[in-house]
Amino acid sequence: MMNIPFTGGCKCGAIRYECSAAPIVMENCHCRDCQQATGTAYAAVIFVPSNTIQILGDAKYYDSIGDNGGIVSRGFCPTCGSPTFIDPKSYQLRGVTASSLDDPNGFEPAMDIFTKSAQKWDYMNPELPKFHTAFPTA
Repeated sequence: MMNIPFTGGCKCGAIRYECSAAPIVMENCHCRDCQQATGTAYAAVIFVPSNTIQILGDAKYYDSIGDNGGIVSRGFCPTCGSPTFIDPKSYQLRGVTASSLDDPNGFEPAMDIFTKSAQKWDYMNPELPKFHTAFPTA
């Protein structure tokens, strides 16, 4: 279970954040964009309302077109390169990477999304719901 508020940041400490809201959703995204951004099979992400997270430090952002056709901004530390944020521009949400949490044990994914892009060598928890593309209500 996620403690509220929750905190995190990049590896070198140049970026820190605190979120005052409970997560809207926690998910594992298997889209190619997340694979390339993380360097592995998926991105473990916690989405919260954009206005509930306070950030100290300056992340660098890279914009790309997500698998759903919308712009996705990915924030990372310009010093150590740690991925920290995922901001889908079509929603009022900010995603934080589970790897950037001070206590990553609070991350409990509710689903796997974009499984159409999942790698065959990636093991997915069979108990989690699977969505071929994005979560249906997103």
